Amino acid sequence: MSGDVKSGRDAGDLRIAADVGGTFTDVAVFDEATGAIRLGKTLTTPASLIAGMNRGVEKAGAQFADAGLFLHGTTVAINALLERKGARTALVTTKGFRDIYEIGRINRPEAYNLFFRKHRPLVERALRIEVDERLDAAGDILRPLDDAEVERVAGVLRDEKVEAVAILFLHSYRNPAHEIRARDLLSAMLPGVFVTASHELSQEYREFERSSTVAANAYVGPRVMRYLAEAEDVLDSVDFTGKFLIVQSTGGLYDAAQASRECIRMLESGPAAGVIGTRALCAEIGLGNVIAFDMGGTTAKAGVILDGAELTANQVMVGGYAEGLPIQIPMIDIEEVGTGGGSIARAVHGQMRVGPDSAGAVPGPVCYGGGGSEPTVTDANLLLGRLAPDLFLGGEMQLDVEGARRAMDERVARPLGLTTAEAADGVIRIAVTQMANVVKRVTTARGLDARDFAMVAYGGAGPLHAVLVARELQIPRVIIPNAPGHFSAYGMLVSDLRRDFVRTLFARLTEAPFDVFDAIFKEMEHQGREEIEAAAPGKLEIQLKYAADMRYVGQEHAVTVEVPVDAFARRDSAAIKTAFDAVHAARYGYSSQDEQAEIVSLRLSAIGHIVKPSLAAVPEAQHGIDAALIGIRVVDFGALGGRHDTPVYDRARLAAGHRITGPALIQEYASTTVLPPGDVARVDTQGNLDVAVEVGS
Repeated sequence: MSGDVKSGRDAGDLRIAADVGGTFTDVAVFDEATGAIRLGKTLTTPASLIAGMNRGVEKAGAQFADAGLFLHGTTVAINALLERKGARTALVTTKGFRDIYEIGRINRPEAYNLFFRKHRPLVERALRIEVDERLDAAGDILRPLDDAEVERVAGVLRDEKVEAVAILFLHSYRNPAHEIRARDLLSAMLPGVFVTASHELSQEYREFERSSTVAANAYVGPRVMRYLAEAEDVLDSVDFTGKFLIVQSTGGLYDAAQASRECIRMLESGPAAGVIGTRALCAEIGLGNVIAFDMGGTTAKAGVILDGAELTANQVMVGGYAEGLPIQIPMIDIEEVGTGGGSIARAVHGQMRVGPDSAGAVPGPVCYGGGGSEPTVTDANLLLGRLAPDLFLGGEMQLDVEGARRAMDERVARPLGLTTAEAADGVIRIAVTQMANVVKRVTTARGLDARDFAMVAYGGAGPLHAVLVARELQIPRVIIPNAPGHFSAYGMLVSDLRRDFVRTLFARLTEAPFDVFDAIFKEMEHQGREEIEAAAPGKLEIQLKYAADMRYVGQEHAVTVEVPVDAFARRDSAAIKTAFDAVHAARYGYSSQDEQAEIVSLRLSAIGHIVKPSLAAVPEAQHGIDAALIGIRVVDFGALGGRHDTPVYDRARLAAGHRITGPALIQEYASTTVLPPGDVARVDTQGNLDVAVEVGS
């Protein structure tokens, strides 16, 4: 990766991006003076994640002391939630409402599932403590907060040895005064305890969702704070004097101090950066509709770029719709499945299962030689010849073929009466089906047809499986970017500083109080500018985006409509209604011009644009494709064509215009692209592999 970039900062300053995954840590270093991007990759070090990042930076030939910006994406918050390994947390709430969090919405997604379980709260009932205070729906005080009662609660929490406290008072989104006072008192009386209030995260109605969001923030808060504090200590020790920024779930950046308080905003940190990188790539090559497919060592993720913009959501269910907990913050709409290169394959009751358990970085797949004993997706690819034992990570890591074969035979093949090759092929086919399902959840489940999209595949394991997933879904085109194993780290380099705000305000559009709208937008704009300027590495151009959550009168749920600010300035209710009708039609397949609409909430996004790397064009091919050939290897393509003597090409030697017809393997430092028989890859002017997939009729 390289490009020509003009920088407003001192020449020679570096920008370092580090994406910490469950198996590998990926580092991309951007030199703003030269436009060059250097890459490093190392196994994740669970005992000290920052140590792995430091090693990756060294492998990229850089050091933190020379960097003006350090950008970081991490799975610390989401892992703490999914693994239920967070802090001992208490919830302080309005008297009479301690059970909101457990009762939830009374949804029963699977009416006839006898084994259905509702969501399990992060805070046990004994630690949900009520306070006798009350606001009305307008935010006016009905019963004032009693400081003495809060002090009594602090004593109870101290005795219970809680590590974190979440505060949720009814209607605090309209008036946060009681939450602010309780937060200040509890923070003073419980030193060392993480205290968070709901209005700091969401000024939007729906008490259950706000309870769940603030409880989750408290639950992961101590772990995230310790992690970021450790990272800052290491950065201080290596003389880093620049800005330390974290990737949010929106794909935007915010500073580490805010991340330490608003931890829940970094849930989908690394995956969001990959979608942002996909959006930037699409802009470079002129693609509007794309599925972003990311497969690493632990999970596979999918998001969507529609008409050049990433699809976002204002609420997600962590753990799935049926049993998950809602998190009410803006984020890129990403679906995830526990299928990665390290996903463990087992024979269970006469059936083959793959994932969600992962070998991770420690002990890792059997073939890594780190002590793993259960076969994984990576082991299956090695046994089918799709990975070269002597070329993994550029030859830095030798893979143990015989160890992988023994594990596959003992744990899967013999128990199921299969040959080694049949078992390995079965592991891959199950993994592909699971990943195809996650792509359906971001396309078909949202009313989109995956066949109308191209797919951009990245992550270390993405190119190995992308074409197989595309065939399953009849996606006709797959793009493999340069350095796919580092693509999420690259996405951080093209991210911007971002702050998102929302204010609930119910108003019929025909009676819209535009003066009130102006005041709310002005307040959010001021706060956004202030926070971005405080976190910025220099003076930035700030872009503002305005939106409203709207619904037809009588509906329960709203859709978010991006509205040009001049429509509010002109008091143009008709233009706002037209925009809403169009979004409603796209989302639900119908709209009604005659029905009245209402605004539920106002939203503003403040985006501070940072100088970005620009990918340089690769030279046109001056030689035939044989110059990139590095060998012939027997590869088993299973149902897609059986065993073939398969040419293996070195991606670094490919040039624009080169064309490769499958079967073939295209090898690079941190990944391998599998091209089954019938598919054709062309190298475009940016060096991407543009694959025409044989999808059939």
